[in-house]
Amino acid sequence: MKLNAILVEDEENSREILRNYLAKYCPNVNLLGEASNIDDALVLIRNNDLDVVFLDVEMPYGNAFDLLDKVGDVEFETIFVTAYNHYAIDALNAHASYYLMKPISIDELIKAVDYVTEIKQKEDALQDHVLVPKTKSVNGKITIPQQSGFEVIDTSNIMYCKADDNYTEIHLNTNKKKLVSKTLKYIEESLKDGNFARVHKSYLVNVDEVVKYQKGKGGSVILSNGKEIMVSASKKSDLLAFFK
Repeated sequence: MKLNAILVEDEENSREILRNYLAKYCPNVNLLGEASNIDDALVLIRNNDLDVVFLDVEMPYGNAFDLLDKVGDVEFETIFVTAYNHYAIDALNAHASYYLMKPISIDELIKAVDYVTEIKQKEDALQDHVLVPKTKSVNGKITIPQQSGFEVIDTSNIMYCKADDNYTEIHLNTNKKKLVSKTLKYIEESLKDGNFARVHKSYLVNVDEVVKYQKGKGGSVILSNGKEIMVSASKKSDLLAFFK
């Protein structure tokens, strides 16, 4: 598939090298424009429907993270390109898809583009239609503790779980809610053999109940009851792995 992209790099020589590498080794990248500073990059981002931005970290009058802050809701993948490895943690926190070191390795560039292509292909396959899980629902049960004992719940009846400090709200497809004195991490571990995906630090969803995925920085899922739950960028790949 084609990836609409822009290149943000303040050094003309570096732009030329990356431009030529993309043209020769990554023909599915459709380069829509180039920018040498944050202001010009912001214009390109706002005026184009982008799949990926190749982004140098250090630029005049700011850096890549300043640019991403100005963009706000990032709906494209980001491949950082830099000569400095000490930005790796910041890039990770900014949910970078890939981190390329200068001088650019052609093999690493191809890997980066292939990785973004795979993400976008999965997104497109999920967009605007009912999702089909790879595996059948596990017809299991879990027990939730109560003062008088415990209650047995069929996991297929769980729509989603929401963290509430050291408690977890379990929302059922009967519109009922159970408050459990266990952390979401505990519940996630209890449901690890079923079709449940951690899509956010506060949410665990039953993928059998997901009917739509909407694109975005992380995007969001719509459940069969109409509930929309945001997907964090760091959890997007985990969610997409459940689907064809």
